[in-house]
Amino acid sequence: MKAPTTWSILAAAAALHQSAVSALSAAEWRSQTIYQVMTDRFARTDGSTTARCEMSDQTYCGGSWLGIAQQLDYIQGLGATAIWISPFVKNVQGKSRDGESYHGYWAQDIWEVNPRFGTAEDLIFLADAIHARGMYLMADVVTNHMAWLGPGNTVDYSIYRPFSNASAYHTPPCVIDYSNQDSVERCWQGTDAASLPDLRTEDPRVRQVFNAWIKREVRRFGFDGLRLDSAKHVEPSFWPAFEASAGVAAFGEVFHGDPVYVAPYQDVMSGVMNYPVYYWLTQAFQSTTGSIWNLSNGIKTLIATARDLTLYGGFLENHDQPRFLNHTSDRTLLKNALTFSLLMDGIPIIYQGLEQGFNGGETPYNREALWQTGFNTQSELYRWISKFVSLRSTLAALDGGYLFYKSQPIHTDDHTIAMRKGFDDGQVVSVYSNVGTNRTYSVSLAQEDTGFRPCKLILEVVQCRPYVTDATGVLKATSGSGEPLVFVPADKVMGTGICAGGIGKRPPPPPPPRRHKPSPPPPPPSGTSTASAARFSTTRLAVESTDYNLDSIGRFNNITLSPCLTSQL
Repeated sequence: MKAPTTWSILAAAAALHQSAVSALSAAEWRSQTIYQVMTDRFARTDGSTTARCEMSDQTYCGGSWLGIAQQLDYIQGLGATAIWISPFVKNVQGKSRDGESYHGYWAQDIWEVNPRFGTAEDLIFLADAIHARGMYLMADVVTNHMAWLGPGNTVDYSIYRPFSNASAYHTPPCVIDYSNQDSVERCWQGTDAASLPDLRTEDPRVRQVFNAWIKREVRRFGFDGLRLDSAKHVEPSFWPAFEASAGVAAFGEVFHGDPVYVAPYQDVMSGVMNYPVYYWLTQAFQSTTGSIWNLSNGIKTLIATARDLTLYGGFLENHDQPRFLNHTSDRTLLKNALTFSLLMDGIPIIYQGLEQGFNGGETPYNREALWQTGFNTQSELYRWISKFVSLRSTLAALDGGYLFYKSQPIHTDDHTIAMRKGFDDGQVVSVYSNVGTNRTYSVSLAQEDTGFRPCKLILEVVQCRPYVTDATGVLKATSGSGEPLVFVPADKVMGTGICAGGIGKRPPPPPPPRRHKPSPPPPPPSGTSTASAARFSTTRLAVESTDYNLDSIGRFNNITLSPCLTSQL
């Protein structure tokens, strides 16, 4: 299909739904799934899927706001309900040893938009197109610094708007001592190739300008939320008035792995990015020797420390970190870590390209051009993400308390962690392992941990296979592929399409009339008690029932009224 022209896209704007969209409250952000776009690297206005973009050049590649608007089907098809775009203000132009300002974080004039991404009208068009789909727009904003292509002692402050005098900055430049919080907030980020003049955000005049600016921009462009860049480099007292002026929820980039350090920032802003879990999760699953125990213990510390985990932004990748597949080529390890990040507490964030299996390393190699994939919606990881985003959304819609249930480890060993999220009859019990591709692991989970009743029919969502707990409520399961196991009450997902297409063969025809007395079922292994015999039988049921598709799963509903014996099928 021929890509629409710039003129046709702009001409279509008048036909879009443009009624005012109420800004999302922090509470309303809880149920969203965010797709992070690097504007210059997502989609081009000309619709090209072959345009060159060499990451090592660190130059603009031509991505635009109108390009994003052309690919909203792709983002929405993944299950995302909100789009986070790169900083939108005018950046310094020119090339340094650190490249150009294609990422958007090197501001020069906060009152103008970045012309390399499009016009103000283009950004308004994108916002309208997103809102017309019932989706939301998050803007990345930078208040900590401006940018200069050269050493800090050569800055010409007159080029900036509105902060055109050195008195608005922490001068002279100093190198950050990350063991000293005052230094973190007052010294300069950047390099000698591209220094980042640090603004005196403690100055009431600087605060007044920023508060007026964000109030105008949110209303001008219809932003529904903000991502706060370099949040830990700005004194905390700056943020409450800034978020209040914006009138939308704000989520801070508190780039730190200690949950005790991160937690207090939620006292001054709605939410934060979940860097602690990012570090634990990556370390646990990037190899078969990663520490599952560190992840499990970290989650417990986070639960005890965080103010409100439902407003932590959970992610496995972003534009500042190496891709997960740069740590390992094992996609099964990726699937475990990815599923964990989608189903854990908080708001899932998907960085563009994760769904296509990108494997770039440190910056700039983690900023690939997505258009070169042709926006493939049939890739394995695109479909994988879509399934688990849908599962989260389904369970949240069925139970208003689901998102508030604190997901906790219910089983941990050297290679496996099992998590439970959700109240009884609406819970997800998920099991993750770092054994790797085509390796086997098994779990046995008790009723007091999972909440699944005895003889309960449940569905494993990865393979779309039914299981039944035994007569004491124990769930026994094995993965022969190394992939995660995700269990939900079967009745909660029937008819949702999460396991559309069935889970195997059609149900067999009814058996012919019996002419002889049926043979008794085979005995359990020697030395097995009566109680464990029931457990043995229900484990067999879970295995044997995989020959039936989801449409016929209802035939097992009577299992809750039986001793769970295979012979009763």
